[in-house]
Amino acid sequence: MEQLISKQLVEYLENRGIEHIFGLCGHTNIAVLSALERSSIKFVNVRHEQISAHMADGYARVKKKASVVLSHLGPGLTNAATGVANAALDSIPMVVIAGDVPSHYYGKHPHQEVNLHADASQYEIYRPFVKRAWRVDSPHLFPEILEKAFQLAESGNPGPVLVSVPMDIFSMKLDTIWFEKVKRNTKVLHKPSIDEQVARKIIHTLVSAKNPLFYVGGGIMLADAAKELRELVDHLNIPVAYSLMGKGAVPDDHPLTLGMTGFWGTKFINDKCKAADYIFALGTRFAEADSSSWEPDYTFNFPPTKLIQIDIDPTEIGRNYPVEIGVVADLKQALNVLNRVAKEMLPEGNNPEYLPSLKEEIATYRRRFKESNQKYIEDNSFPMLPQRILEEVRKVLPKDAIITTDVGWNKNGVGQQFPIYEAGSILTPGGYCTMGFGAPAALGAKIAAPDKIVVSLVGDGGFGQNPAVLATAFEEDIPVVWVIMNNFAFGTIAGLQKAHFGTTLGTVFTKDNQPYSPDFAAIARAYGIEGIKIQSAKEFKPAFEKAINANKPVVLDVAMLNNPVPTDGHWNIMDIYSPDKKVHHVSV
Repeated sequence: MEQLISKQLVEYLENRGIEHIFGLCGHTNIAVLSALERSSIKFVNVRHEQISAHMADGYARVKKKASVVLSHLGPGLTNAATGVANAALDSIPMVVIAGDVPSHYYGKHPHQEVNLHADASQYEIYRPFVKRAWRVDSPHLFPEILEKAFQLAESGNPGPVLVSVPMDIFSMKLDTIWFEKVKRNTKVLHKPSIDEQVARKIIHTLVSAKNPLFYVGGGIMLADAAKELRELVDHLNIPVAYSLMGKGAVPDDHPLTLGMTGFWGTKFINDKCKAADYIFALGTRFAEADSSSWEPDYTFNFPPTKLIQIDIDPTEIGRNYPVEIGVVADLKQALNVLNRVAKEMLPEGNNPEYLPSLKEEIATYRRRFKESNQKYIEDNSFPMLPQRILEEVRKVLPKDAIITTDVGWNKNGVGQQFPIYEAGSILTPGGYCTMGFGAPAALGAKIAAPDKIVVSLVGDGGFGQNPAVLATAFEEDIPVVWVIMNNFAFGTIAGLQKAHFGTTLGTVFTKDNQPYSPDFAAIARAYGIEGIKIQSAKEFKPAFEKAINANKPVVLDVAMLNNPVPTDGHWNIMDIYSPDKKVHHVSV
């Protein structure tokens, strides 16, 4: 029996359990949109394709399965590219289905074709950042390509893939046998683990070490392995440091959690990493900012520190530091084996002599760090100090609330100062550090977890990238609260530029030499969203509480002092700018 491919595509996605598709219309994909009209799948409409990709990114992080983006060809695909690349560099599974030029017009340069180097070559635009890009050249191969696309996106090191489909193929009829064939293929792959001998070697090495340390990254969340990690940490009683993307893998109030490393880490945390004789790294790529530009004087010093590393991606093993024990495995599977072996080898657990003093040292550090911030937290200045904003947000939110950040104070300050208590409850752009991620990612997260409170902490620069997120929030009734930490600037870069070059050209927002900002609260109201412009520090907390309890989309525009995130860490760009100066950022 023959049916329209667009209809069979929608049925295929339904059978895979897809519940939402994020995208924007175009003449190449309206056949698919029309087929979705009577589907159980909800199409989430946006005003810009970058929004759809970031929404799908946030959705996939919460769902822990591949999300789907539906795109138009040409400018639709390039508009989405930034969001897809952000997902790629954070290893987020995503399937992008894009309309393409009609197959019978290849080489004739039909409307919006990308063909400057090859005919019908739009799919090649995504090659540098997706795991694979397909162009469907034959209708009967489309089902097989779709199956491969989802399997590849969700397996190994996860990430986005692209399936570029000539628009005429969407409107062709195809015998249903081709889609029936791929139904028989498993939709869940068993993932690689480790053998008992290797697990015993790792456990023996860690409990024999004098100053062992866990160092965990975002791979823990991708593998949904936080529970297993916590179990091993509690049994072995070994302290845990984390990368920005690993924040929340072990709760920040756990007695053995050290905190975030690197440039925006603190001297205490970085020194603990540097002093470790063994570091057990799980699901981290040792990124530049987390590793203080890999310079041994600041965070990690391999050797003399020795490294044990587990990652699903073999290219990450030993990429930046030499490894003594390297294992390619799924972290959830590996940690299950490690927990079993650890309990066999140490039935009573590991209780090293240093444990009481270490716990006290960590507790003292936390208390002193909080005390060092207390004057900022209690400051009544307006524009507000960022430390007070973060403190009051944390006090109001339940522990399981989902937070999205963008870039700037809201990312770096949150990593350093904002405690996270549940794995996967902080969504932040790590590898690509994309400005504009936080606001739409919150919408995707809320759709994926409707019972959770979702708040986006975002700067005025980041929110200004795509304020049209508000249209989608209003149309779909998505109750997200955006806290715009508004310092009238691209603040982090402004502080950097001022410190090294003595100017803020192109980094602060002014009109006639006066600070300038759009009225984001008024913009929200124009979209039909409640918008609140905070006028004093004392107004913020009650306004935020009211916004959370309203259970509807709300924008809080909060004027904030443009102070840099304090840091004891190191980033090599400082030496590039000013080789003879020891300066990071300054207030603007």
